[in-house]
Amino acid sequence: MRVQNECGIPVTINDREPEAIELITYNAFRANLPVEIVQRDASALMSERSFDAVDLDPFGTPAMVVDAAVRGTRRFLFVTATDTAPLCGAHLKAGIRRYFARPLNTEYHSEVGLRILLGFVVRETVKYDRGIEPTFCYAREHFVRLHLRLLRGAGAADNTLRQIGFILQCPKCPYREEHPGMVPPTVCCPHCDAPLSFIGPLWLGSIRNNEVLLQMQEQLDAMELGTRKDIEKLISTCMDELPTSSFYDYHHIAKQLKVSPPDINTVLERIRAAGFAATRTHFSGYGIKTEAPLAIIRAAILPGPK
Repeated sequence: MRVQNECGIPVTINDREPEAIELITYNAFRANLPVEIVQRDASALMSERSFDAVDLDPFGTPAMVVDAAVRGTRRFLFVTATDTAPLCGAHLKAGIRRYFARPLNTEYHSEVGLRILLGFVVRETVKYDRGIEPTFCYAREHFVRLHLRLLRGAGAADNTLRQIGFILQCPKCPYREEHPGMVPPTVCCPHCDAPLSFIGPLWLGSIRNNEVLLQMQEQLDAMELGTRKDIEKLISTCMDELPTSSFYDYHHIAKQLKVSPPDINTVLERIRAAGFAATRTHFSGYGIKTEAPLAIIRAAILPGPK
């Protein structure tokens, strides 16, 4: 209803539950909005009709309707998931069943959840010779949100698949590696000599289009929103984020080093002074994105000379 009201485009609202349909109908009448209201199974509806954009916002996992949503959309696919425990590795077996990928409950589990979901959507999309372009994907509070542009052609599907791979995480220390491809290699940690645990398959590429974020930022000036400050902070942080597939929780590393964590800006400055890019991340207030070696990150957290 908000899309129809603010954008003035045709909107179809679907739910299979009678109680939900009653509430949708009542709200549409109160708001005097000309929306189409349909009571059907979502997979059946999207298998028979196609839409310019499809927005999935289920209670829990969207896994069982993503295939139909890909077939039922022409240009844009938006996906929300609130089952963050399976996505992030807290409920390992459920995560494997729903998304056919192995999550891991790491300190960067919120990003793991987003990239597991995005990797699953990719696998459901490329079999139809279609690719995806993430325009704005983020994790916030209790949910993960994907905004995707769908691209046509086998070439687009092949280019999309090149962004699928694995994160290899040391079970004893914060060391990790990214590996593109469909099979995770067997690698040992250079610090602990422990076999690295694989996470995935998941999406390793960028999760946003900065041109889209810039357009969103410019439109904020003309909008009256109660959550404006939160949105401004989210957009600006996402625009600055490095496109690595994981982040380091520097408080977690400080605890392992048995030191008090310094201010995050101090850590960022020290990493940059060592010659490596470093940014904050929207996934965590204590998160740092950087391609710097673990030794550099540790040195940036340790107390400096007095």
